Amino acid sequence: MAVKEFKAESKKLLNLMVNSIYTNKEIFLRELISNASDAIDKSYYRSLVDENVNFNKDDFFIRITPDKDKRTFTITDTGIGMTEEELENNLGTIAESGSLAFKNKDDIKDKDKVDLIGQFGVGFYSAFMVSDKVAVKSRSVNSDKAYKWESKGAEGYTVEPCEKETVGTEIILKIKENTKDENYDQFLDQYKIKSLVKKYSDFIKYPIKMMVKKSRPKKDNDKEKEEYFEDETLNSMVPIWRKNKNELKPEDYNQFYIDKHFGYDKPLWVIHSSVEGVVSYTTLLFIPSKTPFDFYTKEFQKGLELYSNGVLIMEKCSDLLPDYFSFVQGLVDSADLSLNISRELLQHDRQLKFIARRIRDKIKSELLQMLKKDREKYVEFYKNFGRQLKYGVYADFGANKEILQDLLMFYSSKEKKLVTLDEYVSRMKEDQKYIYYAIGDDVEKIEKLPQTELVKDKNFEILYFTDDVDEFAIKMLVKYKDKEFKSVSSKDLGFDSDDKESKKETEENKELFDFMKNVLKGKVKEVKASNRLKTHPVCLSNEGEISIEMEKIFNKMPNNQNIKADKILEINTGHPMFKAIKKAFAEDKDRLKVYSNLLYDQALLIEGLPVEDPVQFANDVCSLIK
Repeated sequence: MAVKEFKAESKKLLNLMVNSIYTNKEIFLRELISNASDAIDKSYYRSLVDENVNFNKDDFFIRITPDKDKRTFTITDTGIGMTEEELENNLGTIAESGSLAFKNKDDIKDKDKVDLIGQFGVGFYSAFMVSDKVAVKSRSVNSDKAYKWESKGAEGYTVEPCEKETVGTEIILKIKENTKDENYDQFLDQYKIKSLVKKYSDFIKYPIKMMVKKSRPKKDNDKEKEEYFEDETLNSMVPIWRKNKNELKPEDYNQFYIDKHFGYDKPLWVIHSSVEGVVSYTTLLFIPSKTPFDFYTKEFQKGLELYSNGVLIMEKCSDLLPDYFSFVQGLVDSADLSLNISRELLQHDRQLKFIARRIRDKIKSELLQMLKKDREKYVEFYKNFGRQLKYGVYADFGANKEILQDLLMFYSSKEKKLVTLDEYVSRMKEDQKYIYYAIGDDVEKIEKLPQTELVKDKNFEILYFTDDVDEFAIKMLVKYKDKEFKSVSSKDLGFDSDDKESKKETEENKELFDFMKNVLKGKVKEVKASNRLKTHPVCLSNEGEISIEMEKIFNKMPNNQNIKADKILEINTGHPMFKAIKKAFAEDKDRLKVYSNLLYDQALLIEGLPVEDPVQFANDVCSLIK
């Protein structure tokens, strides 16, 4: 029989597709099952316009038959079948889509409601990735004759009459022999086939059947086993996310969450929604109850599973989630996305971006609902993933701060628990200009900071920042509800009367402070009388955009650029220590040099900064022990 050649462009496309377009050979099964499902769908839609065609769903199924001895993999459907002409047109020309042509027929009503998965005419040819030869036997519902299409690849194909008693299509793959790099035997193994159906095609709406080899005890001797075959349906058929929420219980969501390996514990929060409109889609999202072990590492992969009509397209579609919501697990199912010919990759089109924006907004609204309705759960969530939200505020030059600011929480000096920025602002005093914050390794250390004394004395609430990203995020936020943020270590705290008093004392002791500044040359920008200290003798404050905490963080980085904050040494002129300083300035300036270095080192230690010269520090301490 004469071999018919593919068109030149089709031959090139076949070679390209087999070697390049599909990155994972196992998806050939997904493609063939999707095509089989389409063929059954066509029978259904045909029955809507042709009264002579009956559709009984129970009569329609897809069957998989592996044969290890013959090295054949057969997939059979009971769908609409193809005529000789349709075999030529649909399989003889690559990228000619029978499904798409069927959908566009004039007599099909409500075309937008016709859900056909394989509208792009290329998926069938993925079979050549795993087989040396592909044969397609098909009998159309419109004919009592059957035909066989057969091809070994790019060199061409044949079409001839064949015997087939029933309407539908049978595809027989001659599976390749194993190579050093590829194990093709796996596609004849029943356990592998079952796992692939579960992974990619579990929610195809028609049963996918296979005779599965099993074993059981013999009737006459239960100590011995006998093998038998049982017809098994491999797919569950009904996606949980397509069920009405009223039908589902929390344990249904929990089990699905575990089955899909989104996590090993119950999810903290479930988001199940359907959207109808310009782009229609369904989402089933989960907020984990615990942080994945690799969440804050480079190895963590964000993304949602993406389905088209229940068929898995991508396991991790990262474009559907912004980085700051990367902790969300789950899936999206939409028939409206424009897929490219491989069905593995998505075009970056308006539809995808639209869905991503809506998912972002939905996640935010659900988090706010959690905060409002179940604060304990939200606090649990925030302890796990709050850092990611704060990174989101800081990232991209603050582009997302408006989206995230209402979700942020910080420990409150008054409430002794995590509070939101809105809660803080709502109880600010009338004369309070700023949202005050203090920074440290933990709450206990911040409580003891000398810099907090004046703010606490005025009965103003302070937010405690204990994450290294906190201050960076707040610097990017700048203000919340027109209230600027102010560190308790800032040079100017906004207390005018106290500032005037400290300026007056600084001026009165100008020569003394200038002397100390000269002793500490290069270490501090200024020495001044403090308006913030009540009981402590000394502290550091800073001037400019780089804070002392930022300096600490920058210095921990591998590419340390030795970035320094502009430090100010503040002296408590009401402390007994100050009398000793004044006396030394009048009588023993060498002793004042020792005092100056010790006070500076003491201020460094309070801040958690290393003493610059530990040996000199020890010697200075010893010199005072007389």
